[in-house]
Amino acid sequence: MFLLFPGRHQLLTRFQFDYLNQLVKEGLNEAVDIDSHPLKRKDRIEGIVFAITSANHSNTRRNPLPFYLRAISIHEFARKLGVPSYIYGVDDVGTLDSFASYTLKRVYHESEGAIDLQPENTLVLCSTPVLQMYEQLGFRILPAELTDRTTWKHKTPLPWDVVERIAGDTQWTSNEWIAQHMHEASLHIWKQYRLGEKVSVLFKDHMISEDGDITTTRDYNTYVRQMDEIAELKYTETAPYIKQGRIGDIGCAVGSWIKLASKDIRFRESDFYGIEVARHLFDICQQRKHNGEFANPFVFFSQRNAVTGLVFDRHSMNSIHTSSLTHEIESYGSRTDLLAFIQNRYDELATGGNWINRDVVGPSDKNDEVLLWVNDRDGRNTDWEQVFHSREALSHYLSGLSTYGRFLRFANDFRHSEGYHLKYEIISVQSRQFIKLKLNDACEFMSRKEYIDNWQSEMHETFCFWDFDEWKQHLESVGFAIAPESKAYTNPWIVKNRLEGKAEIYKMEEGQLVRKDYPVTNMLMIAEKR
Repeated sequence: MFLLFPGRHQLLTRFQFDYLNQLVKEGLNEAVDIDSHPLKRKDRIEGIVFAITSANHSNTRRNPLPFYLRAISIHEFARKLGVPSYIYGVDDVGTLDSFASYTLKRVYHESEGAIDLQPENTLVLCSTPVLQMYEQLGFRILPAELTDRTTWKHKTPLPWDVVERIAGDTQWTSNEWIAQHMHEASLHIWKQYRLGEKVSVLFKDHMISEDGDITTTRDYNTYVRQMDEIAELKYTETAPYIKQGRIGDIGCAVGSWIKLASKDIRFRESDFYGIEVARHLFDICQQRKHNGEFANPFVFFSQRNAVTGLVFDRHSMNSIHTSSLTHEIESYGSRTDLLAFIQNRYDELATGGNWINRDVVGPSDKNDEVLLWVNDRDGRNTDWEQVFHSREALSHYLSGLSTYGRFLRFANDFRHSEGYHLKYEIISVQSRQFIKLKLNDACEFMSRKEYIDNWQSEMHETFCFWDFDEWKQHLESVGFAIAPESKAYTNPWIVKNRLEGKAEIYKMEEGQLVRKDYPVTNMLMIAEKR
């Protein structure tokens, strides 16, 4: 008879060991199942199968430990139980009603058919609602910590309760409650690898979801394609300012910028460090490295959040590159987070090093009132306020709206959940219809109106919170010197492909309607630590 013990297994408890040890030593005859019925089985336990779920996830609030550390801890934990233990990783596959079946098939596959877990030869040990999936397959369930399945009450803290206690206690290694419940095998691993500090940082991170994503509404297939398409432009623009040595790319997405830099003969003796917080993108970086896509072998990726602390050693980096990242910190985090990010980059750079930041930027006259003309004949003007529950349906619907109709939708959706109210007025001037609003809001719309595949995600983001001079002031306040090559500019591709014939900016000057140039859209900021 096998025992199947599925779970994320971030931590093991003394109770779990005592419970399993009793089953092994005393047998299954008197043990009771989830319904308090005696098992009445004479056969002995021939092995315990630990199925580690979310094995492909790590460094997130929900799964802080990588698979290998969880496996090491389990191996040490099970060594004293006196029966063979088998450890198999089960990848996260999202919400799946048949996840129990998937887990069983993964174990069968990973064991090359040696372990075929069936209701006739296996008991499942589980104390969470996951047990219902195994019941539906005919397995009997051992309750472990669970005392009442209607209220999900437990007789002793669950492993995750201990993890949460560690996350909230900087002196956790001397906490008697934690020592009372945490098994020594986990305690050893957590201390040796300083996992308490890691978990504390992850739990304090309010920008990132528990599964390590900055937003849950982004279509990563579209996003990855866009990142690859503009990678060469990003690299060409930033390459002249990269310094040899230790080169970091924070928010490296799928590693496209590093891939191009690693081919540059100037950096053949340099080391590259890619930092990406979004789990989907980090996984792609790792896969690309496995595929041998980077010309320089000294390329290293980490899944970390550069807002909550340093991601490189102090005074260690010669160049740090970021692209289209800082506005996301302001958008999904706070102004405090952005200021902390700036300080962290300064602290990481060696003297003479630089931070190359390529991002969107606001116009210097962003608070001025302007008249925005938008095309109302390039699509549908009515029915702009519909609600959709799928990203695909919303994208298709938005594609049929005119630029004017899309503005009305934008004004309704833009940072609505953040409490922002976009103020505008529809007026007529010289027999033409205009939208009267602040230039800042006009720029936010013009920069975002084509992002229909990721509309919900984009509506959380702000591009124009600082103009170029404000950026310089904040960087200089922490000690940076701004290189003269730094600039704000209007992207000609955006003008030609997204604005001409779609939107125009006007002002009233001495009673006359005057068309203005398109405002700046992007900046290249080269901040030096001198």
